[in-house]
Amino acid sequence: MIRVLLVDDQPLLRSGFRALLDLEDDIEVVAEASDGQEALALARTHRPDVALVDVRMPVVDGIETTRRIAADPALAGVHVVILTNYGLDEYVLDALRAGAAGFLVKDVLPEDFLHAVRVAARGDALLAPSITRRLVHRYLAQPPPAVAGPGLAELTVREREAVVLVARGLSNDEIAGRMVISPLTAKTHVNRAMTKLGVRDRAQLVVLAYESGLVTPNGG
Repeated sequence: MIRVLLVDDQPLLRSGFRALLDLEDDIEVVAEASDGQEALALARTHRPDVALVDVRMPVVDGIETTRRIAADPALAGVHVVILTNYGLDEYVLDALRAGAAGFLVKDVLPEDFLHAVRVAARGDALLAPSITRRLVHRYLAQPPPAVAGPGLAELTVREREAVVLVARGLSNDEIAGRMVISPLTAKTHVNRAMTKLGVRDRAQLVVLAYESGLVTPNGG
């Protein structure tokens, strides 16, 4: 059973999301919060698998809520998905840097919404190639200075190759095909790289890959 925490300051939206989730046999909404401060308390109480968090809320906003969840070792199993009405470009980097597993626009199709919850619960990042392209375009417009990522020197050649492919938006199966290895081996390379680099999930792995200069928008 996937345990979900709903966090949004609009009761009508929370009700709509809950009605959709309650129809699924494998998903349970364990709590609802109307602001980030309340969400943090409920997350510590219920330890949900997924927290669906509105980006704009009173008291503590969604980005800061995500950052605090990601920084709390007791909440390491909570995967945050940011919900927004706004353009992805405005929040994507802040959300990913804060520790979000991904984000959804609120007018997403119901089947895509449910799929996203299941993907996040598995610990996978919601970084479809289209999302990665937006991230790349942001870097093209205003590339940050490359900073050395801690742990990069510890990566093996194959782990480094896997990180580059993750940053390009490839799934484990696609990475396996590109590297001519099994999907399980691809997953192992990615997981070991995340451990060495000290990142929470694939989303943060993508950010680190770009910020460290391991991957550049024009190649590499």
